[in-house]
Amino acid sequence: MCCPLGFMAPDGTTNLALKDIVNALKFLNKVTPAFGGSSSKITVAGQSSGATMIRALLAVPSASSLFKSAILQSDPMDYGFLSPTTQQTLQSNFNGLISCGATNHTCWNSLSLTDIVDAQNTFPYAPFKMGHWSLSPLDSTAAFPSVSKSVMVTTVLNEAGLAIYGSFPDPLPSSAFDPACQATFGANRTAVVVDSPYYPPAPSIDGSDPDARIQLQSVGTDYLWKCSGWTLARNWVQNGGQVYVGEYQLGASYPGNSAVSYCTEPGVVCHQDDIEIVFGTVPSPTAAQSALVTEMQQRYKAFMTTGNPNVAGLATWTAATSSNVNAFPLGSTGPVVVGAGLATWTAATSSNVNAFPLGSTGPVVVGAGLATWTAATSSN
Repeated sequence: MCCPLGFMAPDGTTNLALKDIVNALKFLNKVTPAFGGSSSKITVAGQSSGATMIRALLAVPSASSLFKSAILQSDPMDYGFLSPTTQQTLQSNFNGLISCGATNHTCWNSLSLTDIVDAQNTFPYAPFKMGHWSLSPLDSTAAFPSVSKSVMVTTVLNEAGLAIYGSFPDPLPSSAFDPACQATFGANRTAVVVDSPYYPPAPSIDGSDPDARIQLQSVGTDYLWKCSGWTLARNWVQNGGQVYVGEYQLGASYPGNSAVSYCTEPGVVCHQDDIEIVFGTVPSPTAAQSALVTEMQQRYKAFMTTGNPNVAGLATWTAATSSNVNAFPLGSTGPVVVGAGLATWTAATSSNVNAFPLGSTGPVVVGAGLATWTAATSSN
């Protein structure tokens, strides 16, 4: 779902793509019973920019009654929805590109489709916070609304691989990591990233300079997809909804991704590599891919029917909580690497102290298991 005609009009009207989707959902609600379906069991789903549109639907209160649940695959949530100030800037630039004023209908009608699409394509495809509807940002910049729907949020293992290795086909020196981060995050946040333990230079087998692309791929995946998606999941649960978080650790190289050699490497799952798994269109699938296709079709059917992706005979996919997203490994036995700063320190139980590794990714070695950590005294 990516709509080059759907975000701006010369008169300042925005979010027309959302209005189109809402109209389509109204139509489905009306006609679905005639085909033996239930209008109370409509699930909306999207991948990448399509998932962004689904998230925007979740932010439209008047659309809530039109669908039961939602699936968001690889939504780059950190982009967020565009602010009114950004909208005004883009609107001015758009009208300048088409050379039409806000009320000049004669000029509008003279535009060709190519004129409109070419102008729209110079801007980001993203919903605006203001438009036909005022959207909740569904992030940490404003109060999170009360919610009730069941949502599935998934990412893939190497979301940023296509962008990073596609932009930099040759290895980058380790010294490139800091300036590349500064170009995106600025100096202050870059210092936090560089000083953190989560993005160390990848060790080189032959002693050569580490390739900074490895770090940038990890940062990009966390920044745009994983951390922002997991934050939404915790907020969603905390405000009344139910979320199932997953990570595709096995995929199928999507057409076009093969142009980037990194995305064809064993064990790498780039952005879009979940699509053919979900639709069951993997050409010449391996046994593992076939098994995952079957599993995901079963899980999607269960989720669309009940709002819960668990199926008898498959591993339990635990719903997220407000403190632990319980990310589920799709196509692997896992675990899902937590990454930047989201590890959960689990409370001890009567049978397991759940020791947390401070300053490390662990694990904490159990050893004799029952050693006593004695409280300090005034002399010892």
